[in-house]
Amino acid sequence: MSHAEPQARISAAIVVERRKAKSAWVDFVWRPVAVLAGVPDAAPWTVLDADAERTTFYAGAGEIELYRSDCARYSDNLSTEEPKLWAVLRPTAGDPPFTVVAVTADPSEGEALATNGTDLVEALPMPAPIRAALAGFLAEHQRAEETFVKRERDHADPDALARRAPVKDKR
Repeated sequence: MSHAEPQARISAAIVVERRKAKSAWVDFVWRPVAVLAGVPDAAPWTVLDADAERTTFYAGAGEIELYRSDCARYSDNLSTEEPKLWAVLRPTAGDPPFTVVAVTADPSEGEALATNGTDLVEALPMPAPIRAALAGFLAEHQRAEETFVKRERDHADPDALARRAPVKDKR
């Protein structure tokens, strides 16, 4: 997350799943399960589906902020077999249990966000409309990669490095 103003933003919605835990210490296990393009009309934490073992919720909206300086990483992400978005949810002290913190298409930012031990971070498949919007952003903002040209060193002149006799003082 940069301090500069992003060149573009893409709205996204996060879907979260709550499963009954098979543990004596926690009742439920939470995890982001999908990113949807756009923002639905539903209120955050609306139940989407439920059965005896699991419940899915629309957790809320987030914005994917796009920066020109990150184009190489977005391009690397899009060139994979299955491009990803990283959804980040942070626990709250009350109800709802989590708040959407970030959604990113930058793999290194997603990895960095996963280092906070309390946040839920999940790499999820990128929906086709977001993939198309990201490709459009790259077409507009990505600069051609500069080709690497290896410079050759100047060869040393062995005569210039040789010892010389001391210069006699001519006074």
